[in-house]
Amino acid sequence: MRWWRPKSLSGLMLVGLALIAVPLLIAILTAVLQIRDLADRGQKIVIQGVAGARASQQLFSQMASLERTARLYQVLADPPLLELYRTQDQLLSATREQLRLHAATDTAQTLEQLGGLQRNIRFTVMSTPPSSGAAAASDLSSRFAQLSALVERVAQQSNAQVDSEVAALEAQTLHARNRLLWQTAPLLPLALVAVFVLTLGVGRPLRQLDRAISELGQGAFTNPIAVAGPHDLERLGGQLEWLRQRLLELAHERNRFLRHISHELKTPLANIREGTELLMDGAVGELDSNQREVTAILRENGIKLQRMIENLLSFSAWQTSSVGLEATEFRLRPLVKQVLENQQLTLLSQRVRLDVRVEDVTLVADRGKIRLILENLCWMSPTAAPGSPARIASTCSRRSTPGARRAARR
Repeated sequence: MRWWRPKSLSGLMLVGLALIAVPLLIAILTAVLQIRDLADRGQKIVIQGVAGARASQQLFSQMASLERTARLYQVLADPPLLELYRTQDQLLSATREQLRLHAATDTAQTLEQLGGLQRNIRFTVMSTPPSSGAAAASDLSSRFAQLSALVERVAQQSNAQVDSEVAALEAQTLHARNRLLWQTAPLLPLALVAVFVLTLGVGRPLRQLDRAISELGQGAFTNPIAVAGPHDLERLGGQLEWLRQRLLELAHERNRFLRHISHELKTPLANIREGTELLMDGAVGELDSNQREVTAILRENGIKLQRMIENLLSFSAWQTSSVGLEATEFRLRPLVKQVLENQQLTLLSQRVRLDVRVEDVTLVADRGKIRLILENLCWMSPTAAPGSPARIASTCSRRSTPGARRAARR
């Protein structure tokens, strides 16, 4: 089963941002919903509390007015007072029904008792003729006292209901806060996972590109360039691979051109050297001292030109890395002796004195590269210190591995 991955760097960045933003947005949305729910519930509690307090005050006021009107009617027997009593009784019933809408169970039961007592008092006032005596007035006062007690109980129960709802709101707020903490706690690990995914998805191909560009800058064209990651970075890696192949082709073309030029130069150079050797051997007649000196100069410069062509080819192959190092085991002293013999005429013409102290050490290195270095030293010694003796020496030191040595030239 292959995991889906974005096909572009921008897609990978969007996925990483989504891994960070989506949990945060979910937490924010959840918090907004919970806060809105708490705000709605708190607003409802405030409205109900204010309405309950106002209705309780109206109950007290309307009950007092109703009692006062009933007493006046019992004393004065005035019909308008009876009509006023009916109106006040209706207002008290309306206020009681308003409280019943949002009342709890115990408050509703108390309101039901209050309604029954209110109907009983209304029946008594309507059916008892005025001036019925002290007993009727005392009975009416007793019933209004019971009604007042019920109204007081309704007010207390309403306040208790508001307190209970406020406590429930506080508990819900605490629960919502804890839930938000638990919901936001995974955000940090998710953010770390997103950073890891972005680093893995972007950092690895970028490191591959950096390594490939460094190798191209160092002239190492042999290692293929392959970038694994988003498609746009893979396309960039493909462009670098094309550039590597193109540079490698150019390096091969340059080497072929140099080999061709060297071949074209070596043919007339060989004829020149052969002619100078014939002149030096007296094949065309005996040479005087001046002629021999000129011929020696020609021969020496022919040898120098041949060495320069060979060095140019070796240096070109070395720089382009088209030919890798061929490490072999060889002895240093015979190689130094061979190079000095080949450069003997040049050194003698430059009046260079040699002080050769080379130990018979064995090296594991590229013999051709060491030979090229020694030849360059021979060519540079006359210009570096003209007239001074050139010293070629080697020292070696043993490593912990038996038989392994290190040679240093100076």
